[in-house]
Amino acid sequence: MNIPSSIWTLLIGIVLTLTSLWYGQNHGLLPTAASDEATLVDGLFDTMMTIGTGLFVLVQGILIYAAFKFRRRQGDNTDAPPVFGNIPLEILWTAIPAIIVIGLSIYSFDVYNEIGGFDPHSAHEAPIAGQAMKMPGAAIAATLNDTPPSTEPNANQIKSDEAMSNPATASVRNSDQIPQKRDAPGMGIVSPGIGASPDNEGKVPGLAVNVTGLQYAWIFTYPDTGVVASELHVPAGKEVKLDMTANDVIHAFWVPELRLKQDVIPGRQSEIRFTPKIVGEYKVICAELCGPYHGAMNTKFIVETPENFDKWMQEQQVATKGNLEQAIALNAADRSPAEFLSPYTAQMGIQPETLHQLHHH
Repeated sequence: MNIPSSIWTLLIGIVLTLTSLWYGQNHGLLPTAASDEATLVDGLFDTMMTIGTGLFVLVQGILIYAAFKFRRRQGDNTDAPPVFGNIPLEILWTAIPAIIVIGLSIYSFDVYNEIGGFDPHSAHEAPIAGQAMKMPGAAIAATLNDTPPSTEPNANQIKSDEAMSNPATASVRNSDQIPQKRDAPGMGIVSPGIGASPDNEGKVPGLAVNVTGLQYAWIFTYPDTGVVASELHVPAGKEVKLDMTANDVIHAFWVPELRLKQDVIPGRQSEIRFTPKIVGEYKVICAELCGPYHGAMNTKFIVETPENFDKWMQEQQVATKGNLEQAIALNAADRSPAEFLSPYTAQMGIQPETLHQLHHH
């Protein structure tokens, strides 16, 4: 039976579309989407995967078909017919990629806006001067590194002072020793972040946490309770705001399950907001090469039910109070060197008598 080429084209198109849609939604390449923002990002990724799969199968299928259909036959030494182009076909394969790129650009712009990327309160803004638009890259870099004095308020300094007003945060940060960078005049936004989504704009976040990066650890401070932890615990269903800076070199806060990553920079105050939705234990990773032990700079990110989070917070407050009372009761100034060092020397197998003799010599 001779099936018309139009029917073959229709059948192939249907199979190609169904295959692309199925794989685009079932590729399994991404980890758990643990936040509302992750769901939005995954939708964009799935769309790109669907389109990419369709184009890949289509192009590879045409190549394989052409290689088989138009192969040189045995004994055929004649020249192939000359082909000088096909204007409608060239317009088609130029228009289709252009439409796809424009569509994905609009979609990605919308996703970035929905997760809070265009929240004006999440970045330190400066108007873009006309002369900045004409500056070469080297001049822009020099401007960012050598910002002249200005009478304008230093947004980084204001946010740093606000964070350092909390005693728990001040105990782990050295912002008072690091000059807070000033926005370069005329260069626009230089401290971007992920702020509140349009639905949460202007609302107070459900939980605020100050994050400090240093070689090679993350320290999380809860200003409302004074709790300091090496793990990030958050309640599910509440918007979380992280105010971040670094004590030494550039780090990057990354939780793959959140689909969010933010640079953590000395002298800069960056912000990121998200709403966790799936209870579980994940990992915070430093995604910026920060030294020889960079690969070990990770910790736990734990999303809990509100009840379990409140319980954890109460336990941490009790533990913090207990440690403080113990530290006051066991004042090192009132103890001899042997008494102060005894917990450590016992682990090393050093006898108290030996330590006493060394001290007196």
